[in-house]
Amino acid sequence: MEIKFIPSKNLKEKIQDESQLGFGQYFTDHMFIMNYQTGKGWHDPRIIPYQNINLDPSCLTFHYGQTVFEGLKAYRNQDQILLFRPDENFKRMNLSSDRLCIPRFDEELVLRGLKKLIDIERDWVPHQSDSSLYIRPFVFADEFFLGVHASNSYQFIIILSPSGPYYSSGLDPVKIYVEEKFVRAVPGGMGEAKTGGNYAVSLIGQVEAEAKGYSQVLWLDGIERKYIEEVGAMNIFFVIEDKIITPELNGSILAGITRKSVLELLRNQGANVEERRISIDEVVTAYQNGKLQEVFGTGTAAVISPVGELLYRDQKMIINDNQIGPVSQKLYDDLTDIQWGRKQGPAGWSVEV
Repeated sequence: MEIKFIPSKNLKEKIQDESQLGFGQYFTDHMFIMNYQTGKGWHDPRIIPYQNINLDPSCLTFHYGQTVFEGLKAYRNQDQILLFRPDENFKRMNLSSDRLCIPRFDEELVLRGLKKLIDIERDWVPHQSDSSLYIRPFVFADEFFLGVHASNSYQFIIILSPSGPYYSSGLDPVKIYVEEKFVRAVPGGMGEAKTGGNYAVSLIGQVEAEAKGYSQVLWLDGIERKYIEEVGAMNIFFVIEDKIITPELNGSILAGITRKSVLELLRNQGANVEERRISIDEVVTAYQNGKLQEVFGTGTAAVISPVGELLYRDQKMIINDNQIGPVSQKLYDDLTDIQWGRKQGPAGWSVEV
């Protein structure tokens, strides 16, 4: 299928001081878009000037939330532009689409469209070592109708945003609040899908955490409210004695691409890794016994995010003297070196544009 290109006649002025990029604040000149119609399938892939979307007030997405998205990055290594495991993102996006009753798309076509879009916008990829081009693909129902049913039409769009670090503090450890009152997801729900509803339901916990001086929420399971699931913007890992433990995927936890990559790196290095249920009580006991050495999160936006403090009920747990630990530091160095092309990673991880 041919991907058409309609160039913008009004190019934006690029940000000169990349240290001021922030995250997700600026957007490039063009975007990728294609449409779906029942009976016709996905069609008309094209790259057009970045622009507003005109939708009817009865658009199904506004009322019933039928939408999915992804997040990945492009990295600059001198004149070389690299993507990190984009096939995994589009594979997961189709799995999310399955859960939301959205028709699957051709992953190879979309990856080809993304590469073409980034090639057109390659001057927007930041040069600063801790900055990258954030990529946001998303699909939403655009049928104009009020009634609870799967839409007959959709739009697939990719937008690009030159961005700095997700946390302005960089690798400084973050403070996390353990939520007990509210839950994010339950098995059988949408927890494993990357859809807006999962983030909307987590906002109330995020507001509560920020009011207490914490930057993120650690969610517990929705049934017993004792087993650790994930943080609002990342998967979570615990280093207890000689073991590196992360909650197993159970249908209510997002299968993070960075999580998957970290597990593969650790196992290749011979680390003692466990994917299993882990309760907050086990973490508290390990802390009290001096066995909790590190806690860190993994995600596309922050890559590796060390945790310096956990608040559970009235107990503040200071992790590793509020410093990044050796496991977190090595994983960050290894992953970012692979992402920016400074060293060779496993086959297929780096994809050149």
